[in-house]
Amino acid sequence: MIPTFAPTSQALAALAVLAGLIATPALAQNFPITPGQRSTAEQVAQAGVPLSELAPNAPEEYTVKRGDTLWGISGLFLTRPWRWPELWGMNMEEVSNPHRIYPGQQLVLEKSDGRARLRMRQLADGEQPSETIRVSPRARVELLADTALPTLKTHLIEPFLSEPVIVDEQALLKAPRIVAAGDSRVLITRGDRAYARGAAATPLKQQVAGRSDEYRVFREAKPLKDPQTRAILGYEAQYLGKASLVRDETIEATATDGKKGAVVPATIDILSAKEEMRVGDRLLPVPPREFQSYVPHAPAGPMTGTIVSVYGDAVSVAGQNQVVVINKGTADGVQNGHVLAILKDGERRIDKSQAGERTAMKLPDERNGLLMVFRPFEKLSYALILEINDTVKVGDRVENPR
Repeated sequence: MIPTFAPTSQALAALAVLAGLIATPALAQNFPITPGQRSTAEQVAQAGVPLSELAPNAPEEYTVKRGDTLWGISGLFLTRPWRWPELWGMNMEEVSNPHRIYPGQQLVLEKSDGRARLRMRQLADGEQPSETIRVSPRARVELLADTALPTLKTHLIEPFLSEPVIVDEQALLKAPRIVAAGDSRVLITRGDRAYARGAAATPLKQQVAGRSDEYRVFREAKPLKDPQTRAILGYEAQYLGKASLVRDETIEATATDGKKGAVVPATIDILSAKEEMRVGDRLLPVPPREFQSYVPHAPAGPMTGTIVSVYGDAVSVAGQNQVVVINKGTADGVQNGHVLAILKDGERRIDKSQAGERTAMKLPDERNGLLMVFRPFEKLSYALILEINDTVKVGDRVENPR
């Protein structure tokens, strides 16, 4: 008989141990809980939240399903989904980590004395959960991080964790570059072989400390300017594909006539191509994969910014689930998971309501949706549009959600 287990954290932990996987502190650090979030959650855990903070149609019970996200579940229960720490705090004793919510768990909403609390429903003896994990008699490996609910649909942002990159212009100019293609090709694509060189002082070699043998290929970076000051805040490099370094860059042996040996470029194979590559395109190491989770939360202090770019070629406006760049970054205190309200820039019109008068006026900025930062750099950040009423364009403002 094949045993059936409820997909609880204990069962999954047991599977991990059987597979020889131990959750290490280093892995846990990739799922951050800020002191502010923990403090808020601890307060709420004692008192619950006011009923006024609940969503109008908050369910009395909810069974977590595959495909759910923390953002979606918090939106079921709370009027402001970014206040996930409060939802977690309502059940701190049973949900010790907000990144450890699994399919099959049942959430029950309790209301009393004008307050609300959320707890995990305990199964009665012999009761089976609505969703189970069947363990067949074969070896398998399943990371805990892969089964816990993500904050949002990961496929929307995963490409942006490795594809576009904001760099200093000089850093990209110093990066290794493609110098030639095989068979005198002009354009290079998946499956082709090409040749590359590093800077004179740092030739392109395999297994150098801190460097991967897989590279991302980029084209010249475009400047991202602040819409108001026109100052350049960074450069966004265009992602083209991936390459693997298969042979080091070397120097040809000195010829018998005493002439200095020529440079022999490194050999690379193109693993994937989003666009065709050419001589002059640059190589940057593929970053290590990180298991990141984004707890949605408002910035601790006041924050205002502006959308400086909509990601994508020749794209001037953005809709839901698209990525934009804002002019705030880690230097301004921006963190992964920060939720900001989008404000649509008010139109400029002429007041013609009074006979004989023509007064210039600007209509108030109106809230247009929400976005969440998922990849901050020093002065700029990538953010995903979570909710939207109308299209978003460069120049629209962002600020703390209310």
